Parts: sequence; structure tokens; C-alpha cells
Amino acid sequence: MRRYYLNLVDYQAAWALQKDLVAARGQDLLPDTLLLLQHPHTYTLGSSGKRDHLLMSEAELQRHNVTVLDVDRGGDITYHGPGQLVGYPILKLPTRDERMKIRVVDYIRQLEAVIINAIGEFGVEGQRLSKYTGVWVDVEGTLHKMAAIGVKVNARGITMHGFALNVNTDMNFFAGIIPCGIDDKPVISLQQLLGQPVDFSQVSPSIDRGFEAVFGVEVIPASSVELLQFSNVHPL
Repeated sequence: MRRYYLNLVDYQAAWALQKDLVAARGQDLLPDTLLLLQHPHTYTLGSSGKRDHLLMSEAELQRHNVTVLDVDRGGDITYHGPGQLVGYPILKLPTRDERMKIRVVDYIRQLEAVIINAIGEFGVEGQRLSKYTGVWVDVEGTLHKMAAIGVKVNARGITMHGFALNVNTDMNFFAGIIPCGIDDKPVISLQQLLGQPVDFSQVSPSIDRGFEAVFGVEVIPASSVELLQFSNVHPL
């Protein structure tokens, strides 16, 4: 698996890049690929997103320079922003089992396991929560969401979208939405939990090792310039 770190990328540019890479992966023009990046302030609503879960007014959105987009992943509304590590795996899932829904659920469980492994390297015990996707941590008996997951898998079994792990994220922006449509469970970042900023350069390798452990692949960091042969969207 090739892994590219793209730094801060406009959401729509990253979305367009994913579409190009999905097409290339479907033709076996590139191997399984992982994009790791950050986004400017963005709220996205997935296929089950509800506009009344967006609490920030239009005036506040403009004042804070927040973009709002309807996107083609699963799930409700979530936040992306600086200090959050976003991962977009472009993978070809096994196609022997034609029951796509089951394969998608299995894939989501694998992504959860990747993140649980990764944050475990920082001494944080992540866990799953029944009936909800994502990765959660127990803080004084209350489960807090640390990572959100929302994916899309096409008819060929190629994945896009992925996960968002709160590292040094400004969590105030989550007050502008009902995160993932869940109004009775808080969100949290690694920085909040550990009581200090986290060195971002240490988080990406932990995600790499999580993918290696869960998917049984070798993750090879690569230059984003390589992506230009597959897409007109400049990744830097």
C-alpha cells in the first residue's frame, strides 16, 4: 500500500482527487493507496445527513470561514479542520462475497481497528460502541468519540472517504453541529485526553502500523508528486 501525506487540502479538491484515484484503482493503474491530510474548516453531510443537525448560523459560518458540503459518503454531519488527521483509503476490497453491505460493515470494523491500534501507541485505549461507527474512549465512565468514520464503496469494491481522527483539533467547532447526529455523547481529541499537543509527525506512522497490522500489508510512504499521473488535481 502506498501512503501519501498531503498536508492541508481543500475538501473539494481532495474529494475530486479521490474520484480520480478510485477510477485508476478500478483499472489496476495504481496499488491500494492511503491519503493522509488535513482540511480547512468544513462541515460535511453524508447520505443520512440532516440539515437541522447544522447548528451554526449562516452569519457564523461566514465569520469562521466554514464550508458546508453535501457529500457521497455514508453517515450524518461531521466536522473537518486543521489539527485533525483525515485518512482516505483507496482500496480494492475482495469481491468473492457479493453481499456488498456485509463487506462494507466488515471494512468499517477494520478501519476502527486501525485507529484503535494507532491511538494505543499513545497510551489511549480506544473501543467500539454498539450501534455506532467510530472509535470511542472512556473518560471517567463516559464514552467520548475520538474518530469518526464514513465511507463509500462502489460496485467494483473500490473504497473512498474514510476516517477523521481528532488529534490537535479545535473542538469548539463541534459545537456548531450535532456530530454524526448523536446529541447525547461528547467528542474529544488526543490533545485533550493527553493534556498537551501531540506531535503530528508521530501520528501518521502510527496509522501506517495500524494498517499493516489489520490489513496485513506493507505501507510505503511516498511523494505526493506521484499522484499527478493519475489526477489533474494538484495534491499539494
